[in-house]
Amino acid sequence: MKKKIGAITIGQSPRIDVIPEMQEILGENVIILEAGALDGLTKKDIEKFQPDENDYVLVSRLNDGSHVKFGKSYIIPRLQNCINSLEEQGAELIIVICTGYFGNLLTSKVPLIYPQKILYSLVPNFSVNGKIGVIVPEEDQIDQMGKKWEETGLEVSAAAGSPYKGIEEVKMAAQKLKTENVDVIVLDCIGYNKKMKLAAEEITGKPVVLSRTMVARVASELTGEWR
Repeated sequence: MKKKIGAITIGQSPRIDVIPEMQEILGENVIILEAGALDGLTKKDIEKFQPDENDYVLVSRLNDGSHVKFGKSYIIPRLQNCINSLEEQGAELIIVICTGYFGNLLTSKVPLIYPQKILYSLVPNFSVNGKIGVIVPEEDQIDQMGKKWEETGLEVSAAAGSPYKGIEEVKMAAQKLKTENVDVIVLDCIGYNKKMKLAAEEITGKPVVLSRTMVARVASELTGEWR
């Protein structure tokens, strides 16, 4: 019998730019059920969610392929509704398709996997000298992401390059980190893909962690799949 996994995007579903690469790892015996915090909303609706000075900034993709920036505080209730819906559909575990920090704001009756928690637990083990590079989508995310990473005890060099603006943006961010003395580079957004990972590795000569595939590999431990 096929297993059902829930995937919640902070943007709009379906995430045709993300799910196929995760499905490759999770395997054919896994059905991925999707839901999005911004499903059913227009761009005009989402404009009301602009982050204020103290809000946590998030970036995600809409159905038309464009990207939007918004404050975390506006979407927490909508994310919880997504969780409730996926549970009702029979999801055996749920992945939050975002590397942002959510603390204990969401609840679930099934295992709820946060990429941020996985990254913060595993990446420090990849860094011999305690120095990492991080690429995030927007400039105004550098400070908030840097502070969260530093809580792991790592020294962080960060650069911005949005996956939603194309691979050239990521290449420019990687170029900025090329001369930094880091052990590993993290693409800190689910929007980054395999091609972007390979480009960053080629430019920097450093190993690069791709968030979407790392979280899929962890989830596969709970689905009985191994690839």
